[in-house]
Amino acid sequence: MAVWGERLAGVRGVLLDISGVLYDSGEGGGVPIAGSVDAVARLKRSQLKVRFCTNESQKSRGELVALLRRLGFDISEEEVTAPAPATCQILKERGLRPHLLIHDGVRSEFDQIDKSSPNCVVMADAGESFSYQNMNKAFQILMELENPVLISLGKGRYYKETSGLMLDVGAYVKALEYACGIEAEVVGKPSPEFFKSALQALGVEAHQAIMIGDDIVGDIGGAQRCGMRALQVRTGKFRPSDEHHPEVKADGYVDNLAEAVDLLLQHADK
Repeated sequence: MAVWGERLAGVRGVLLDISGVLYDSGEGGGVPIAGSVDAVARLKRSQLKVRFCTNESQKSRGELVALLRRLGFDISEEEVTAPAPATCQILKERGLRPHLLIHDGVRSEFDQIDKSSPNCVVMADAGESFSYQNMNKAFQILMELENPVLISLGKGRYYKETSGLMLDVGAYVKALEYACGIEAEVVGKPSPEFFKSALQALGVEAHQAIMIGDDIVGDIGGAQRCGMRALQVRTGKFRPSDEHHPEVKADGYVDNLAEAVDLLLQHADK
């Protein structure tokens, strides 16, 4: 217990990943992970500040929040940092007109964005839309640009649904990077800018915050590089080999969000 006291001392804010930590997506919308609904409620009753930080790119932020509320979570859109709204802000600021290689579920987020004569490609977890035809179209657009810009909503390797592990956008990003000889700009975890925007919304410094996630690279490694502490849950996409990752070591491993919250409420902000 003394060890946990040292690891969690001074924590004032908590960033929570959503998929794999709060719930597993899947048929019918998905299912909450055992104990997670109550864990979120206990966190929000505490003195700790809470924000949700997700790479979800198959649903709009509104649709994601509506789903989570149906599953029993106390959550609002204003509490969620997600990549699609952040990407729209970047596109507007830089005068970029995207060709979209994205899932239909998140397309509405880009309704107010000029998509004529594309001068960049924006991609996300497009699911079944990752066909050869669609990938090749994105490739052709990038190759025709003098200064090709590829923006990706996350760079995850895979994620967990109730039916099993699912290939994520990262593999397709790598394919276009290789084919075009470019490097994608990532909006979402593990991008430092994405974590910093979540911290700013939370109103705490990095050293006062902790990330709780299931992805050893995107959640844990990304948060630690920004100066935060990070706990990995053994739910979602967690694999036993994550505890022996050659480059990233979490500040602690817990069975689920409920256990993480138990520890935080006992030791944080001391």
